[in-house]
Amino acid sequence: MHHLLPKSPSLVSDESSMDLFSREQLDRSSPELWPEQIPGVSKFASLAMTQEEPKPSQQPEWLKDLDHEDISVLQGFGSLTAAALLEKVRDLQNLAYQLGLEEAKEMTRGRFLGILPKRKDIR
Repeated sequence: MHHLLPKSPSLVSDESSMDLFSREQLDRSSPELWPEQIPGVSKFASLAMTQEEPKPSQQPEWLKDLDHEDISVLQGFGSLTAAALLEKVRDLQNLAYQLGLEEAKEMTRGRFLGILPKRKDIR
């Protein structure tokens, strides 16, 4: 009876890893075979991985119109907890509502005083 001796663990792992090795590239060249879960994510990920570190002159478009005070306010919002940020948003919504009511009163007052033209004259 012939007994097989087990191979050394290093030889077994090398052979098994070579058996599982594949040189095939699984890219998204075929949308039918590899559908994209969220359209555009692959393109975005490839752009994000190939871009270098952003230079100070390459600011996002929305950041170009902000001054230092605006940025400090945004950083302040970023340091708030979720509950504190929600409270701040509620306060801003209430302030906007109150300003809208005040503006409506002033517009009505302006019409009564004849300062503003009537609706049919606005065209």
